[in-house]
Amino acid sequence: MVIGFVLLGFPLLLTQRSGGVTQVLSPVVLLRFVLVMAPMMVIAVGSGLWAWLSLRFRVDGEDLVVETGLLRKRKRRIPLSRVQAIDVVRPLVTRVFALAEVRVELAGGAQSEIALRYLGRNAAQQLRAELLARAAGLPGHTPEAPERPVWQVPFGALLGSLVLRLPVIGTALLFPASLVLLVAYREVGMLAVTVPALLGLIRGVVAPLVMYANFKVAMSPDGIRLRYGLLETRMQTLPPGRVQAVGMVEPAIWRAFGWVRLDVTVAGYAGDRQALSSTLLPVAPRSVAVGLISQVFPGSDVDAVPLLPASARSVALDHADGAGTDDTVFVTRHGWPCRRTDVIAHVRAQSVRLTVNPLQRLLRLATVHVDAPPGPVRVAAAGRDLGEARAIVESTAHRARAARRSGGDPAHWAAR
Repeated sequence: MVIGFVLLGFPLLLTQRSGGVTQVLSPVVLLRFVLVMAPMMVIAVGSGLWAWLSLRFRVDGEDLVVETGLLRKRKRRIPLSRVQAIDVVRPLVTRVFALAEVRVELAGGAQSEIALRYLGRNAAQQLRAELLARAAGLPGHTPEAPERPVWQVPFGALLGSLVLRLPVIGTALLFPASLVLLVAYREVGMLAVTVPALLGLIRGVVAPLVMYANFKVAMSPDGIRLRYGLLETRMQTLPPGRVQAVGMVEPAIWRAFGWVRLDVTVAGYAGDRQALSSTLLPVAPRSVAVGLISQVFPGSDVDAVPLLPASARSVALDHADGAGTDDTVFVTRHGWPCRRTDVIAHVRAQSVRLTVNPLQRLLRLATVHVDAPPGPVRVAAAGRDLGEARAIVESTAHRARAARRSGGDPAHWAAR
C-alpha cells in the first residue's frame, strides 16, 4: 500500500515542526524507507519459512523423531517416557492466524527443548494429547484425559499481590517523587532515577500481570495443567512425577491476607525457560497451596510435618526456622521478612549432603542439603547441630532409597 502511494505521487500528510519550519515527509523519503525495510522483511520471512520447511517430526513407537535441515539434515530420537513437560504456546501473532507451537521439554539442560512451530490449533492440541498418552504408556489414539479445576487466580488478587511487595512499594514511592523533582526543578539528572524506577515498575508489575493473567490450575490423570497469559497464551502440562521440588513463598505483607506463591523445580527447564516456567501458582490462599502440594506429592501434608527448630546458636547466623520430615516429604522453613517453605518428596531426592562453612565449624553447626535438579527451589536445613545434621543425612538417605524402591520410575506411569 505504501509503495502504491509513492508511485501515485501522493505526499504523506504527516508533518513535523522543528525550529518553526514545517517539513513534509515526501514520497522520496518514503521510498527510501521502503527500500531499506523491504530486504529486511524478506530476510525475516525467508528465515522463518526456511526453519518451517526444514523441520519434520513423527511419532515412531515410543519415540519422538525430529529431523531438521534441508541441506544438512540432522535427526534426533527422543524417548517419550523421559518427557518432563509439554507446553502449547500461542504468541499474539500466531493467534491471529489460529496457529500454535508445541514445546517438548526434556531433562538435559539448555539444549533440551524441542519446539514444533506453526501448527494449527487443533493439530497442536491433538499432538500434545498423543505425546502425553504415549509418555504414560497408553496408545497414541487415547482421548484427552478429563481435568478437575483446582484454582483460578482472580485478577484483583493477582494485581494486589504484585503491588503489595516491599520492593514495588518502595519503587512506587520513588517514581513520583523523582518525577516531581524533575519537573519542578528541571533537573535532568533526575532522569537517572525516574527512568530506572519506571522500568522497575513495568518489570515488577506490568510484565507479570500480562504473563499470569487468567491463570488456571487443573489436575488430570496426565498431570498438572496450567493455563495463563494475556497476549501470549500458554498451556503447560507437567506429567505425574515430573515436579522435583516445591517452594511456598510468603512475603510479610501477603501473610496479612493469607496469600502465598508456589514455585517449582522441573527437570528440563533451563535459562530463560526456567524463569518463565517456575511458577505453579502466582498467588493463592495458603489452604489452596497446601492442598495443591498434597496432590503434587501424593500422601503429603506440609502442615502436619513437625518442624524441629534450628540450634539457638544459629538464629542470628542462618535465619532458619526449622526442618522436619515424614515418610513422604522433607520440609524446611526459613527467611524473614519473606518466609519460605521448601518441600521435596523423598522419591525425588537426587542426593543428600552435609556442608560446613568456617563460621559453622567454630559453632559446631552444619547445613543439610537435599538436592533436586537445578532450579528455583533448593531444599536446605541450615543451622543444625553437627550430630543432628549427620542423623538427618542418614535418615533422609534411607527414606529416599525406600521411596524409590516403592515408587518406581515415573516413566509409563499409566501402564503400571
